[in-house]
Amino acid sequence: MQCSWKAVLLLALASIAIQYTAIRTFTAKSFHSCPIPVNCSLSQDADAAERLCDESPTFTYNLSTRKTHVLILATTRSGSSFVGQLFNQHFDVFYLFEPLYHVQYTLIPKLTQSKSTTDRRVMLGASRDLLRSLYDCDLYFLENYIKPQPINHTTDRLFRRGASKALCSPPVCEALGAVDLHLEEGDCVKKCGTLNLTLATESCREHGHVAIKTVRVPEVNDLRALVEDPRLNLKVIQLVRDPRGILASRSETFRDTYRLWRIWDGTGRKPYNLDVTQLTTVCEDFWNSVSTGLNRPPWLKGKYMLVRYEDLAKNPMKKTEEIYDFLGIPMDGNVERWIQNNTRGDRSSSKHKYGTVRNSAATAEKWRFRLSYEIVAFTQRACQQVLAQLGYRAARSEEELKNLSISLVEERDFLPFS
Repeated sequence: MQCSWKAVLLLALASIAIQYTAIRTFTAKSFHSCPIPVNCSLSQDADAAERLCDESPTFTYNLSTRKTHVLILATTRSGSSFVGQLFNQHFDVFYLFEPLYHVQYTLIPKLTQSKSTTDRRVMLGASRDLLRSLYDCDLYFLENYIKPQPINHTTDRLFRRGASKALCSPPVCEALGAVDLHLEEGDCVKKCGTLNLTLATESCREHGHVAIKTVRVPEVNDLRALVEDPRLNLKVIQLVRDPRGILASRSETFRDTYRLWRIWDGTGRKPYNLDVTQLTTVCEDFWNSVSTGLNRPPWLKGKYMLVRYEDLAKNPMKKTEEIYDFLGIPMDGNVERWIQNNTRGDRSSSKHKYGTVRNSAATAEKWRFRLSYEIVAFTQRACQQVLAQLGYRAARSEEELKNLSISLVEERDFLPFS
């Protein structure tokens, strides 16, 4: 009987030891992974990708040191560059501008042109893998998608490298001094030269938090696997903007792509071959994503905040404080100074079309003088559901549209899901 009792005790102790080892292994598990060819059109890169992953260093991540991982989920011309700067200016945030650009432009030529469900899954799967690695400060994983492939972990092809303060500062770039703190991003690239991904990885790991901006993930539901990953501390800031403002901004910025909208605006005649999906896709993605967020599923608890660009433009300091409160990150003086200097400025002082120097409140209303009432009325019909969901009022006449004393933005409190 005594021997039997000892045997049971030994088995119990062994079981505890095995569980402890498993837990330690999981909490220190690396995010490093390699792209797996999902169809024959991608298989030609399989050997090269495998070699790259074998050669690249693998970093571990321990749950005892919890970075906050921030994802700015937005669409093009919704104010996302402005919101990105609210994190880029923070001394303890490592910020990356649109790294998923490389996934999109590497995979699209290899996928079919049918916009199939399979292609969408491939793109989203690759995007999630890259985000997971970047949040773990494994910037080597980007080498799978940067073309031409980096040599000795150095490249001059990272998309908009100059939009990341951390990539233009020591230890990544030693060429810039204190007088260069407010350089345009193109000047940063010229002075810093090629990007050393090893130094970038070290810089990322020295920062307390990582923030990434993307306009290449349609809906928050596409991020569920990342939100639920216990190795991440991911929080999503979903940025939305009045679709009428987005359409006006895109028509001005992407003049060739939106040429038919400009013809309609200039002539008053709607082209028969107008691609209305350039508008309706935005509204559908907003509706689906915001509906998920506002329904407050358990997996988004403490992980999701909806921000209207118009609210941020109207009161940038107050809204930014709310965002940082939600994230649990103290807002530092660099962010406050940047807001003061960049929300009352003259846009002409910014040389880049994606620049962030502007009178923020006036910019949010500018679309009301850019679009004809006919296009505005069309947009209001096409996007009626999401306009109501987000608290954007319809303009009932051209006079009402041009009268800035009449607000087209309802007072709404979209509180974080906590």
